[in-house]
Amino acid sequence: MLAKRIIPCLDVRNGKVVKGVNFEGIKDVGDPVELAIEYNRQGADELVFYDITASCEGRGVMLDVVKRTARNVFVPLCVGGGISSVGDFRDTLRAGADKVSVNSQAVKNPKLISDAAEIFGSQCVVVGIDAKRDGKGSFTVYINGGRVDMKLDLGDWVREIEERGAGEICLNSIDTDGIRGGFDIEMLNFVCERVNIPVIASGGCGSINHFSEVFEQTNSSAALAASLFHFGELTVGEVKEHLKGHNIPVRTV
Repeated sequence: MLAKRIIPCLDVRNGKVVKGVNFEGIKDVGDPVELAIEYNRQGADELVFYDITASCEGRGVMLDVVKRTARNVFVPLCVGGGISSVGDFRDTLRAGADKVSVNSQAVKNPKLISDAAEIFGSQCVVVGIDAKRDGKGSFTVYINGGRVDMKLDLGDWVREIEERGAGEICLNSIDTDGIRGGFDIEMLNFVCERVNIPVIASGGCGSINHFSEVFEQTNSSAALAASLFHFGELTVGEVKEHLKGHNIPVRTV
């Protein structure tokens, strides 16, 4: 079995890392570069930066933050938010990102996925998804930071993402995001059963046990968390020691 990855997520707004509940009640956490350096030291497998308001505000990528981070950390860096063209992919990768995540723009223009995969390789293309229960027994896809329901079936969307050549899916459950009650096991299994590319679990992690649960109960390749790490409740190293105790393979420093 491949080693499972632990990925701190840094949601960035106006140059600061922020955190909220269900995409609301946003508060500042700290400087993105300083936090990235600390998570690199703790043994994070990757880091994810999301500019959470770039799409709805019509802004581009936060390249200055990407450049400063890339100079100081030595684990793969994935960057999303404000990515709307192949040129944005190129600029973000040149700034030091290893992967680029598209969410809203991928839904609006799915060809962006296949174009980017063809030019830069599937390994660079991550498609982020914000999804929520639709009240009819399934899930629907949202864009613009969980603000706009696209009435797009989650199952149909993940299959198209894989067909277009994306290398990875980062699945965030709006229903569980920030609530700290655990990852959305049902939604993750729904997606993992429909694709063969890696799926990152995102949204809802609130305790160390949630990490072992998501790997024991789903085929997720990685788990992403924010609040637990940002507020010092857990370190990446502590999570990995816990997973090793559950016989879940992880990369150790």
